[in-house]
Amino acid sequence: MQYAFLIYADREAYATMTQEELSAMERDYAALAQAVSERGIMRDGSQLQPASTATTVRVRNSQKLITDGPFAETKEQLAGYFILQCKDLDEALALAERMPNVAYGSIEIRPIVER
Repeated sequence: MQYAFLIYADREAYATMTQEELSAMERDYAALAQAVSERGIMRDGSQLQPASTATTVRVRNSQKLITDGPFAETKEQLAGYFILQCKDLDEALALAERMPNVAYGSIEIRPIVER
């Protein structure tokens, strides 16, 4: 089954990190991406631009509403994602625990609808 790993980050927490800590997190993500690629389970993944660059579109009563920024006003914002082919949720959970920013934000795991 394919799972989306939605990586949520608290940008305020990042602001308090040293350059060395940020660089270490980037290296750890690169190492994780290489490891899952070598296992043949990596399907896709990318870091996203900050939430401040987002545009949200809604249609209500046939009226299009466009706003700058993310849909929800929350402390944590979607920062990136991985799409991994896992044998089950237990494997997905084990991989989520290895994602470097789990200590600073959260990882939402969501199965992808297979068609």
